[in-house]
Amino acid sequence: MIVGIPKEIKPDEYRVALIPVGVEEMLEHGHTVLVERGAGLGSGISDQAYERAGAKLVDDPKKIYNQAQFIMKVKEPLPAEYPLLREGQIIFTFLHFAASKKLTDAILKAKAVAIAYETIRNEHGQHPILTPMSEVAGRMSIQEGAKYLEKPMHGRGILLGGVPGVAPAEVVVIGGGVVGSNAAKVAAGLGARVTVIDINMERLRYLDDIMPKNVVTLMSNAQNIREKVKEADLLIGAVLIEGARAPYVVTKDMVQTMKAGAVIVDVAIDQGGCVETSKPTTHSNPIFKVYDVIHYCVANIPGAVACTSTHALTNVTLPYALEIADKGYEHATRENPAILRGINMVKGRLTNKAVADAFGMACSPFE
Repeated sequence: MIVGIPKEIKPDEYRVALIPVGVEEMLEHGHTVLVERGAGLGSGISDQAYERAGAKLVDDPKKIYNQAQFIMKVKEPLPAEYPLLREGQIIFTFLHFAASKKLTDAILKAKAVAIAYETIRNEHGQHPILTPMSEVAGRMSIQEGAKYLEKPMHGRGILLGGVPGVAPAEVVVIGGGVVGSNAAKVAAGLGARVTVIDINMERLRYLDDIMPKNVVTLMSNAQNIREKVKEADLLIGAVLIEGARAPYVVTKDMVQTMKAGAVIVDVAIDQGGCVETSKPTTHSNPIFKVYDVIHYCVANIPGAVACTSTHALTNVTLPYALEIADKGYEHATRENPAILRGINMVKGRLTNKAVADAFGMACSPFE
């Protein structure tokens, strides 16, 4: 199979979908790899490294899309890439369809086969490709939140851990999954007072066991969220529903009650956001204010630490990519249910129910 690795064109996206050792493995399995020139530079990988691994460097992304049967990316195709997609071409990347009707319609129209990183789920209910990026985003959410709490950034002027004789910051994490638990761990390590809110009582029990004593857990309901949002210096939105648009668990009215200069980091923004006042931003222009509350809503948070993120991502994508390239998507989905769950669209058919429900569209499950 011909595998294509185009350069990411999303603003401030520096990751790449395949590293040179992945190229070597693809070649060992009999595949050809086309890499757009400069695709790895943002992750510290030179064109020469890809050439030494056996990849064919291509100057024009159109040639990659024209020739490759299997396109590997990091982020969803952007409008400039929509016309390049071909019928039956496999697109393997983060897609987050439920956050964009325009993207959903474009991929359906192209009749490509869309396999989403974020909906690949194994027999243990885990999302092996989403997990490392969630770990990065969760840890970075505290790093970024701490920065924007500083007074020169127009924040409250609060040090997360405080100092002896001065209270630490109040950090509220809504969602106790991979993002939330990593955020809580870093915030606790910095000395903040941390509250993790989740709807899953078993998850709360687990977090209560493993987290340090400056992390407390709270059952998710409107009253508890309302009270904790009001107290928060830093609020982390970490709500995930697989494939679906994130629900608004923090309303405009709740945001209005927050302290002036408090910070919201909505990590769920790539799925539409879980804070009603959120809207997507970029690393070049990451924040905006609503009701005097700073909102950080970058849709590709891990892209800022591309050297780390690219290696963490390709560690987990390569085995699935090899399986799809070796067997073809139909055979691969028959043998591996995790890949089957990753199928979101097949040649003009929408196969993911959560995405269909988000837009009131018909769903035709892929068998």
